Amino acid sequence: MSDASEFSGKCRTVPEIQVKIDSGEAVVLTAAEISEKVRAGEEVRFEDVDVVTTATRGIMSGTYAVLSFRVSEPDSFVRASEVLLNGVPAVPGPCPNERLGVLDLIVLGTAHSETDPRYGGGHLFRELVEGKSIRVDVTTSNGDSFTAYIPLAEMPFARLYSTRHAFKNYKAFVNPGKESLNTIFHALPFEGEFKEMTFCGCGELNPIENDPGLETIGIGTRVLLNGAEGFVTGSGTRSSPENPNLAGFADLHGMKPGYMGGFVTSGGPEIINTWAVPIPVLHPGMLENILKVDREIPLQLVDVAGRLPLCEISYGDVWDDTDFTVRYDPEKCLGCEPCPVEEACPMGAITRKGDRTVHNRHLCFNCGLCVSRCKGGAFVARLGSVSCTTGGCMREINITLRQSDRARAVKAAEELKKKVLSGKFRITEPVEKIRFL
Repeated sequence: MSDASEFSGKCRTVPEIQVKIDSGEAVVLTAAEISEKVRAGEEVRFEDVDVVTTATRGIMSGTYAVLSFRVSEPDSFVRASEVLLNGVPAVPGPCPNERLGVLDLIVLGTAHSETDPRYGGGHLFRELVEGKSIRVDVTTSNGDSFTAYIPLAEMPFARLYSTRHAFKNYKAFVNPGKESLNTIFHALPFEGEFKEMTFCGCGELNPIENDPGLETIGIGTRVLLNGAEGFVTGSGTRSSPENPNLAGFADLHGMKPGYMGGFVTSGGPEIINTWAVPIPVLHPGMLENILKVDREIPLQLVDVAGRLPLCEISYGDVWDDTDFTVRYDPEKCLGCEPCPVEEACPMGAITRKGDRTVHNRHLCFNCGLCVSRCKGGAFVARLGSVSCTTGGCMREINITLRQSDRARAVKAAEELKKKVLSGKFRITEPVEKIRFL
């Protein structure tokens, strides 16, 4: 980690940078734009950039929402003992709101519907943000039951909270065993004997990869969480100095559905979130990490069952020379019944309508699983492969699933850049540094 005192003669403060932004003199670049310059051999100096906008989008399990809304007239019931939202269980409380007809609820992002095994908290939150009314089934403390239909617009309080998001670095996974495994790190049973690989993380775009010392990211830092303005509240669970992550919150009312959602794994539904974080460049030493590209960022390949390390690769091995988006050519569709891609898609982005297969581009996560499952080759994307020496054997392992969406992470960083330059998003200093025990 760089020490700002080494550059005392050449430093900026966050308020000074905001003044430059307000006067139209600041240079704001996305992390992707910085990396493009580095790959092109261009020199990027301290004087060349004031703010770098970073982002990551992926499966982020540590998520819950707090919702409060009216479901009945006052004195209709004393207390709710059980609540289901589109079949997803919610925890009533912590305030019971006796006899007010109001529910206070906590809903886990990884909670699973009691009626649909492919539906969970992530799907529920996205449907709320899309403006859909959700079904609220209430069982009261005296055993009565009733149902209401409520949209987000009728929820005065609806916040999404992170307990563990945006790890600096995640992992890549293989299954060395002979038997397939059900796991949250694959949408299908994970094939054994090193037949395939999955991974998480947006590499050079990731916020903490660009500020690993948490010099500008701290308690109170303003961010975009799923497109809505929110704040960092500190480090999350399982965070460490070597691989920190972030906790934070934002209002569901300001979120964008394209940045969030549910993702069905063979271990059950998971939840997708997107963070976009501005990194003010306070001194030249911060460029050391900002200028790192994917091939310089380590990625550990582990056994999915026991998380035992197998070999060290880099994010360049999984993102360089690949396609960030999946393309669909309907002319190559064979009309298979049933469609193996529709059955496998973790987003439900592939559907059959009559004799046609329809690809929902807005719902697609660009995970790439469809590429290996389509018999006609209608779904196309270069996902790449990784060379790894384990147990004395050199193996070439095909990547079949990505649990991070690089394309929309790039979009989120671009959106934040526009907001910063337009004055709609103001850079803030942390109230306090994040410290580790």
